[in-house]
Amino acid sequence: MSITYLLPLFLSLITISSVSANFQRDVEITWGDGRGQIKNNGELLTLSLDKSSGSGFQSKNEYLFGKIAMQMKLVPGNSAGTVTTLYLKSPGTTWDEIDFEFLGNSSGDPYTLHTNVYTQGKGDKEQQFKLWFDPTADFHTYTIIWNPQRIIFTVDGTPIREFKNMESLGTLFPKNKPMRMYSSLWNADDWATRGGLVKTDWSKAPFTASYRGFKQEACVWSNGKSSCPNASKQGTTGSWLSQELDSTAQQRMRWVQRNYMIYNYCTDAKRFPQGLPKECLAA
Repeated sequence: MSITYLLPLFLSLITISSVSANFQRDVEITWGDGRGQIKNNGELLTLSLDKSSGSGFQSKNEYLFGKIAMQMKLVPGNSAGTVTTLYLKSPGTTWDEIDFEFLGNSSGDPYTLHTNVYTQGKGDKEQQFKLWFDPTADFHTYTIIWNPQRIIFTVDGTPIREFKNMESLGTLFPKNKPMRMYSSLWNADDWATRGGLVKTDWSKAPFTASYRGFKQEACVWSNGKSSCPNASKQGTTGSWLSQELDSTAQQRMRWVQRNYMIYNYCTDAKRFPQGLPKECLAA
């Protein structure tokens, strides 16, 4: 019996599940020269950006499939030109990657939430959304669910995108390369806001994004082995490892896409003059 979106998300074979987030234990700040800071005994992490540099961190664990969730409060006020990210990525020149990118905007205008999936270094599978709340006023939970059958992006538990494994159609799907979780805050005012027309106002610096509640329910990859040895087999049952969207979740996702999606590569015929990608035609 398939496990639907609303069922409990825990399985005994998953050997890591962070009951209480602790950034000191679970991540390391990798760049920013002090602009990234872990506070409150590991319960809070902040990244900052000024004209000299941004900052970033990564998970200590690598994963080959998992449910990765983070509570984030984005840069408030005039965030034009800034990009805050939360993503999974493997190393190398033919990398796999699953992206949340939050593109800042002028005061009073909504953030753009950019999603993408890369396999073997090939992406071009963008969907973009405007959020239905102010992501700077409080913390909100952003989750990537990655299993052998699909990738689900959720915001506060509401699914906004599903990318299915359609290898049978020739569509690449990330399933062989372990990935770490990364997050960063950096300047991209050459493209991030209105295609680069609106630049970063450095008089507002430093810009700060805040993080808490990092949860990792995942197949951890270590020393060439997965903590879930049978995870790659189709039909593996239990929690996020076989999670799909039931009819209620599908309705919620369609509501988001109908009201808040602002770009979908699957409807951009001008971008694909020789025909839309096969996974778009099968959706």
